[in-house]
Amino acid sequence: MTTVYDIPANIFIEELAKKLKEDTRVAPPDWAKYVRTGVHKETAPIDEDWWYLRCAAMARKIYINEPIGVKKLRVMYGGAKNRGSKPHRFKKGSGSITRKGVQQLET
Repeated sequence: MTTVYDIPANIFIEELAKKLKEDTRVAPPDWAKYVRTGVHKETAPIDEDWWYLRCAAMARKIYINEPIGVKKLRVMYGGAKNRGSKPHRFKKGSGSITRKGVQQLET
């Protein structure tokens, strides 16, 4: 039987995102089109289906790293913040996006 480990991540995430888009229980909140995915990002996501891709990627990460919470997922989706002439510093990803995505996946 084929498992998540046997399928390349990008193919699995794209197919799962298509399935999640068809499911009415997973939908981006009203504010999702205006937000950045973390303080380390300068702009909001360009892709209109970014919410479904993020939820699919989170579902895969939850399956692979099983006992995992919002705190660890925020770290996984974090990145280096550009602070001008000062050195970059790591910043966590958005907690609200992660929390709402996990809540929708639980339903």
